[in-house]
Amino acid sequence: MSLPKEPDDPREFDGNLSTVASVGKSLSDENRLRILLSLCSGKKTVSAIVEEMDLSQPLVSHHLKELRRCLLVNVERKGLFVYYDIADKRIIDIVSQLAHLAKDLLSQRETF
Repeated sequence: MSLPKEPDDPREFDGNLSTVASVGKSLSDENRLRILLSLCSGKKTVSAIVEEMDLSQPLVSHHLKELRRCLLVNVERKGLFVYYDIADKRIIDIVSQLAHLAKDLLSQRETF
């Protein structure tokens, strides 16, 4: 009789590493991370994100398209407006863990 796999056993991801890589790639841009963090406070329109981020509308739309492609944000149309919201709040925990990891790794780095 074999023991059950640990929940964090890396082998459980073997079948969908391309999906994991795709989500990781979408998180590899600072502006996309900033947009996700901005959406923590609730649904926002592209215009609201543009104003808050001080980025161009085409650039914000591009990043939202990538976040949508990886299913990290939801889109809701209400009349003339399109609202974006975080699809799964767990992504904020993941971003937070990555931020802590990055800080720890950089604090241990001796050369650049």
